Amino acid sequence: MLECDEVMLTVRITAAERALLRRLAQSHRSDVSEVMADGLLDVLPMLHRQADAYRLLAALAPPAPCAQTVWLPAALADLLVLAAARVAQLTGVRLGSASAILGAAVRLWLCQDPTRLEANLSVMHAGRKALAVA
Repeated sequence: MLECDEVMLTVRITAAERALLRRLAQSHRSDVSEVMADGLLDVLPMLHRQADAYRLLAALAPPAPCAQTVWLPAALADLLVLAAARVAQLTGVRLGSASAILGAAVRLWLCQDPTRLEANLSVMHAGRKALAVA
């Protein structure tokens, strides 16, 4: 069996959300996959309350015409299954795929004030070497 350190997922987001992700990645000398992983780490801990699980589901409501493919560490991608199970437990709504829960989490994360997102990413990236992004 082939082991893989990263998992490729495609999420549906809006053009504005994609532009914000790219801007955040560029300003932190990172890539979109890393920024999306950071956003996921910021959102997942809040899924212990029913109200937050419903907020996550509501993030899926607006149409999202753009596809964004990202690579996540396998261990982080594994958490998506647990997050989907937790959302189902709290709301009775089952999200059909890891991409759906990732898309919802990232869209919820991106609806924050961009200045706050920048500040949070600065804290998360403190001490981390920047990727060489072309």
